[in-house]
Amino acid sequence: MATALSWGSADLFARFATRKIGTFRTMLYMQICGFCLLTLVMRQLGGWGPLFAGGGWRPWAWGVAAGLLNTTATLALYRSFEIGKLSIVAPISASYPVLTMVLSALTGEHLTLMRLVGLLLAIAGVVLVARGEHVAGDANPLDETARPGKSRLGVEWALVSAIGFGVMFWLLGLRVVPMLGSAPSVWVIRLTSVMATAAAILMFRQSMAAPLRRDVPWIFGVGLLDTSAYVLNNFGMMREQTSVVSVLASLYGAVTVGLAAVFLRESVSRVQWLGIAAIFVGIILISR
Repeated sequence: MATALSWGSADLFARFATRKIGTFRTMLYMQICGFCLLTLVMRQLGGWGPLFAGGGWRPWAWGVAAGLLNTTATLALYRSFEIGKLSIVAPISASYPVLTMVLSALTGEHLTLMRLVGLLLAIAGVVLVARGEHVAGDANPLDETARPGKSRLGVEWALVSAIGFGVMFWLLGLRVVPMLGSAPSVWVIRLTSVMATAAAILMFRQSMAAPLRRDVPWIFGVGLLDTSAYVLNNFGMMREQTSVVSVLASLYGAVTVGLAAVFLRESVSRVQWLGIAAIFVGIILISR
């Protein structure tokens, strides 16, 4: 649950950051911030594990694979924050435990009837939210005449994010955390994400300019909260089934929706509220 609170708060910071400096720069500098902060406290979090203790190349390979998935999923998530409505795209991205649970079941974890019902509810919820409707007072300033169906902006990116996170968290629970431990696995993911994001910026010819001083608090907030959430999530995976931890952590979507309602005053259609409710009921059933 601490993971959910951290990720939900990080998403609010990311929403402001992406709309100030864009998806790529937000991703790059928040990853750098998280990497530096984590490096400073690695000793207090249990040390470096097998990374520098003769563990061979396999721990690094699995960590890098998770890092590449994290880069893809997070870039998609931040793009959805940049162009979409936070209270819509956050619950869609938070549906990733559906895929994590399916993959976990295929690799040995038990799938009960209750969890199957939860899976179907979550899928139905994503469909309802993705349908979208025009909502008066939309916080997204894009012009409806120029961009028809703007209440659905970012939905596709949120779905890409959910798929990426679903595979990544399954891989974390199956291979990465058991091999590396909690904090070292996040450290490798952060290192990989910094390099992969920098490569993507160069490939797509995006700006790598440092953020202005007034934007630094948003970047620092994302980096601190997101990195803390990953460490907490991985500690949970060392003590509980991957599918259960992923479901509980994904409740960050509820935190994000609440924060969006309070701070952004985003309005959501009835159909979309029904979809959001279905996603969270499904998540709760999956956790049982």
